[in-house]
Amino acid sequence: MNVDKAKKRIEKLVKKGFKGYPLVSLEYFGATKNVVTEVVVTFTLEEGAEPQAQKFVSKSDAREDETIQSVLVKTIERTNASTVTQVEGISLIK
Repeated sequence: MNVDKAKKRIEKLVKKGFKGYPLVSLEYFGATKNVVTEVVVTFTLEEGAEPQAQKFVSKSDAREDETIQSVLVKTIERTNASTVTQVEGISLIK
């Protein structure tokens, strides 16, 4: 999937807001505020359930990595997520 198309699809799902569970949350991490090298996807099946997390790592900016963005879209689709959230900005890796 084209990286721009994947990013737009994720953005559209995030804008819908909370629609219930299952919930997928995306958080971007980087050594600086300019380059994302890690993406953490957290899946929560239902309220009160233990979240499951998966991390994707990239040598370049993960936001522009076609493979990672496509996997994020496929993960959202396959989990039948009712809600997709995204942590604003880039969290710094410590």
